[in-house]
Amino acid sequence: MKKNMGWKELMHGDAVQAGTAKEFKTGDWRSEKPVFHPEKCINCLFCWVNCPDCAVLLDENKKVVGFDYNLCKGCGICAHECPVKEPKAITMEAERR
Repeated sequence: MKKNMGWKELMHGDAVQAGTAKEFKTGDWRSEKPVFHPEKCINCLFCWVNCPDCAVLLDENKKVVGFDYNLCKGCGICAHECPVKEPKAITMEAERR
């Protein structure tokens, strides 16, 4: 019977330097994308605060203007956190490729 390896005997895994996420177009991962409806937006910035990918775009007056689809992975947190009653200011729609 073969003995299992201990953690010191395992091969080293791949590590990526911190802060490199903006160098990759992670938006190719998504199957759904958020769609911004500016006429419904109350500019609460909940979507911006909660976006794990920093994909919500703001203008010079700190108003939401849309999404950086190169960074957005389509998690839907922005649409979920939007406090506007139905229909929301952000809806999730199927990605068309």
